[in-house]
Amino acid sequence: MKKISLISIVLLTVSTTTFAGGLLTNTNQNIAFLRNPARDASIEIDAVYSNPAGLAFLAKDGFHISLNGQSAFQTRTITSSFKPFLMNTDGRTTGTDGSRVYKGEASAPFIPSVQAAYKRNNWTFSAGFAVTGGGGKATFNEGLGSFESQVALLPLALQQAGYNATQYSVDSYMRGKQYIFGLQLGATYKITDYLSAFVGARMNYVSNGYEGHIRNIQANIGLNGEMINVNKYFTTAAEQASQAAAAYLAAGNQAAAEQYTALAIAAQEVAGQTADKNLDCDQTGWGVTPILGLDFKWKKWNVGVKYEFNTKLNVENKTRVDDTGLFKDGVNTPHDIPSMLTVGVSYEILLVLRASVGYHHFFDTHAKMASDKQKSISQGTNEYLGGIEWDVCKWAQVSAGMQRTKYGLEDGYMSDMSFTTSSYSFGFGAGFRLMEDLKLNIAYFWTNYDTYNKVTADYNGTGLDFKDSFTRTNKVFGIGLDYRF
Repeated sequence: MKKISLISIVLLTVSTTTFAGGLLTNTNQNIAFLRNPARDASIEIDAVYSNPAGLAFLAKDGFHISLNGQSAFQTRTITSSFKPFLMNTDGRTTGTDGSRVYKGEASAPFIPSVQAAYKRNNWTFSAGFAVTGGGGKATFNEGLGSFESQVALLPLALQQAGYNATQYSVDSYMRGKQYIFGLQLGATYKITDYLSAFVGARMNYVSNGYEGHIRNIQANIGLNGEMINVNKYFTTAAEQASQAAAAYLAAGNQAAAEQYTALAIAAQEVAGQTADKNLDCDQTGWGVTPILGLDFKWKKWNVGVKYEFNTKLNVENKTRVDDTGLFKDGVNTPHDIPSMLTVGVSYEILLVLRASVGYHHFFDTHAKMASDKQKSISQGTNEYLGGIEWDVCKWAQVSAGMQRTKYGLEDGYMSDMSFTTSSYSFGFGAGFRLMEDLKLNIAYFWTNYDTYNKVTADYNGTGLDFKDSFTRTNKVFGIGLDYRF
């Protein structure tokens, strides 16, 4: 029988990111960002992350703290087209090309973040804690097309072995989570009345988890074309062939014994390839990100610059179940966080009206990734941001802004197990001065993603094309409090 190569459950690497930013970086760590993403020249408390050198120009000396909570919800939609999918019995396949939609729901109902600073004369010391990467869970209740595509070839392989197989079914499931928790510490010094500098670092702790299965692979090879479990069928066939081989050997019929031994080996091979496969694996790791910043403030202008160095990081498998053989317990995998440069400019058009722009560049090609996926990135991620803020009255302000994110990802990087696409993001919200030193921020932020199409020609030597279309949706709501004393 032609060998049936069933794909194993594979790592769902960066695919659960629910925030704005690069491949492994969340840039929305404060509600002020959701209101207006162009915060790279901020001189308020959210500058702890977005422009730490700007903390030298906080309005007052003393303690400043910002408490934030966000809720993020994302759908990841993959449309996979492969003609053998038409043989699936579940009725989900559409079109003559065998199109199936796999939808993953990713949610993070509560993502906290805290920024704090103490300013005294020319010095400002700051700290921040946030989910700096990842931030959610993605569940695919029907698995993924890359899983099912191998099972879809089963009827064709069985036909070559003489079986009248025309249908298949499979129970496939995948769930992944990814969190990178970051604790940032640093100091800002006001060098002159116009210029300040920041030096700091962020400790990153990675916590990933992957759980999934491929179970109960069936084909219509039973009596009268009934759907039966292929693994059980060929396991029984292998046992019966082995018993027959032993009987013929005992009877001195060497030729028949060899014939049935060969049949037993072939049946056992198919049984092994169609056996249930399960995965339950966690990954952990840590790394340190050095950070430098400069801020220049002159009259109505402010310019902020920040550079975060590449974070060398590996994650270690902590495996409980792995029938795939891909996640051996204790093995380390590269998981670097790419370095990042941000530049922001703000201008006070009127005393009550401010405009800002920003630029982010992520040096993705310099970061080491699992399976050397960085080699399938043509250029680093670029982001372009702009926004405006208006003080409606003494106690209320509104703001809005947008962000364009452009990735340089190629086909070799994109798969249903790990993908992201270029996007436009929009945010708006309001701030309310509840008391002189207490401010409430609320905001809504959503992202419209492009669709990325990938075609794999002559898939697995079948002469058939396999097509994937990737896209997402993303919505974030946030509320926070800023307090100074």
